[in-house]
Amino acid sequence: MHISEGVLSAPVLIIGGVLAAVGTIISLHRREQDDIMPTALLSSAFFAASLVHVPLGPGSVHLVLNGLLGLVLGWACFPAILIGLFLQAVFFQFGGLTVLGVNTMTMAAPALCCHYLTRHWLEQPSTRPIAAFTAGALSILLSSLLTALALSLSDEGFAATAKMLIATNLPVMLIEGCITMFTIGFITKVQPEILQLKAVS
Repeated sequence: MHISEGVLSAPVLIIGGVLAAVGTIISLHRREQDDIMPTALLSSAFFAASLVHVPLGPGSVHLVLNGLLGLVLGWACFPAILIGLFLQAVFFQFGGLTVLGVNTMTMAAPALCCHYLTRHWLEQPSTRPIAAFTAGALSILLSSLLTALALSLSDEGFAATAKMLIATNLPVMLIEGCITMFTIGFITKVQPEILQLKAVS
């Protein structure tokens, strides 16, 4: 879901950069010492998962795992995703530095939304799988919509590509939902303190 360089208009780039910077600053102000290790680990997972991608016009389709990052990290998903995208842009030319802010926003904002929407379901063992699947799937849907919006606001000619981007990410939603559900289940069993749950089975 990386947007390539040279595609977006200047206003979209500026707004995306400012919002990504604000989210990252808020995250750093809220950061605690215990957040560093989970943030580093999940940033690495995000970096690796996003490397395998299928180009689609000015964007691409691939695993993101932003729902997982949102559930576990909360606001810390902003620097985790920002660092992953920066390294991908520098080493592999995925996305780019000028679109770093927009790409961060399209992936981190949905992750944070899913954190607040599903986090309370995560506290109870009976609803934990539903919370994890919903976060994984919904984050991809929201990221697709934000990416499509960024493309459409930049050029009306990208409207068809934006619609195709949403359609092609529907299977990814299911895959991400399942991966997030199984990953949260595994973390709950082996190291539940990472999730900071109030009620752990």
